[in-house]
Amino acid sequence: MIKVLIADDQAMVRQGFGALLAAQPDLLVVGDAANGADAVTAARQLGPDVVLMDIRMPVMDGLEATRRLTGASESSGPKVLILTTFDLDDYVYEALRAGASGFLLKDAPAADLVNAVRVVAGGEGLLAPSVTRRLIAEFAARPHRQRPRPVQLNALTPRETDVLRLIARGRSNQEIAADLVVAEQTVKTHIGKILAKLGLRDRAQAVVLAYETGLVAAGE
Repeated sequence: MIKVLIADDQAMVRQGFGALLAAQPDLLVVGDAANGADAVTAARQLGPDVVLMDIRMPVMDGLEATRRLTGASESSGPKVLILTTFDLDDYVYEALRAGASGFLLKDAPAADLVNAVRVVAGGEGLLAPSVTRRLIAEFAARPHRQRPRPVQLNALTPRETDVLRLIARGRSNQEIAADLVVAEQTVKTHIGKILAKLGLRDRAQAVVLAYETGLVAAGE
């Protein structure tokens, strides 16, 4: 059973998402919150697996709440799935940097929301296609400059580095397996080791790190 907490300043949104998720046999809505501060408190009390987090909320916004729930001192904290009507570049980038595992627009189909919760709870990162395009565009617009290889990447084997590059280019496990001519389970093993060595929560964080460190450049 996947436990979910819903954080949104609109009561109708909380009730609507709550009813949708509660109707699923494998999802349990354990609570809700009307602002980021309450979301942090509720998450620490209720121990959800996933927090659906709005960005624009009073008292504390969703970005700051995400940082507090996914910081270094919260290694066992919940996965955060950002839900918003705003798909502006700054929100996408900052949400992922804050530690969010996924980013989905509120106008996405109901089935996409349910799937997103399951995917994020399973340890995968998730970005809506339109959000992915904006994120890549954000990196592409930045001036390219030569940067030394970050020390943390030295922990990766050559094959793990190849896998990280493919993750950053949006490849699925199945596609990575085909590209490298290995079994899909082998790819999953590599990804687990990459995340552990780099101290990352999921694929979404791996994508950000790959671009930020210059391991992958947009358009490659």
